[in-house]
Amino acid sequence: MIGITMGDPVGVGPEITLKAIGTMSAEDRAQTRVFGCTETLCHVARMIDSPLKAGEDFAVTDLPVEGGPLPMGKLDKRAGAAVFRFIQAAVRAAEAGQIGCIVTGPINKEALNAAGHHYDGHTGMLASLTGQKGAFMLLASERLNVIHASTHVSLKTAIERTSPERIRDTIRAGHAHLRRIGIEAPRIAVAGLNPHCGEGGLFGDEDTRLIAPGVEMARDERIDAHGPISADTLFHRAYNGAFDLVVANYHDQGHIPIKLVAFDTAVNVSVGLPIDRTSVDHGTAFDIAGKGLADHRNMLEAIAYARRLVAGRKT
Repeated sequence: MIGITMGDPVGVGPEITLKAIGTMSAEDRAQTRVFGCTETLCHVARMIDSPLKAGEDFAVTDLPVEGGPLPMGKLDKRAGAAVFRFIQAAVRAAEAGQIGCIVTGPINKEALNAAGHHYDGHTGMLASLTGQKGAFMLLASERLNVIHASTHVSLKTAIERTSPERIRDTIRAGHAHLRRIGIEAPRIAVAGLNPHCGEGGLFGDEDTRLIAPGVEMARDERIDAHGPISADTLFHRAYNGAFDLVVANYHDQGHIPIKLVAFDTAVNVSVGLPIDRTSVDHGTAFDIAGKGLADHRNMLEAIAYARRLVAGRKT
């Protein structure tokens, strides 16, 4: 069983959830539960001419939205409050073993914070709800996989947080995840932080002082880790098969190449949590919410990855 949190009630989350469930076999639909608002799902179903009836055609853990259904495409702190309850309920269900993986729909961070839930996004929220100090964001696609040493912080903060231990821990997390999904000896490369990895100190010493020692620490644990490698060539090499995973030092370093090559199909995976979670790798798209225009391919990829994780745990 997988659980889908429907995302921000006024974004495209309910729409892509309905569209994805509409493509499922009867067997897969029976192994799916949505954590969201039945009223909102029915409202959106009417807007996009979906024949599905929430609570009848698929299971729903119904968590009503205050004042709902809310106007589509308009930021609302009531939607942010609802999002937190959807995710919290799904986490508790996963912890209790009622679902094997959470697939999260897109949320709006501004609405979430306006409702008093001060997180930088799903990953930080899930770490907090499960009592973890943190987790790693891994973006998975057919030909390029990237795990991030830092995500939703300023570039300055990301650099300040760089340390050999952080690099080693990121490599470790990525290595464990790839082994879990069937890659026996993952080849992992760490991107340089500075242009040309600092060019021998001309452009900074962080690569030699902080990143290279972290790579060596991972190699001491018999992990096939390489780097730092200049980021301007590394992603091309990984895309063409030289490496199974790239460690990015900050948000945009990893997100830009993934969104260039797999904008509609990349899956966001939380690594290092006691529960499994995958997600779409896009936002709430308020401008098209409720219009029937949202592309649900990314949700289908996230669901497929979730089922892969659940199946892997059973074997």
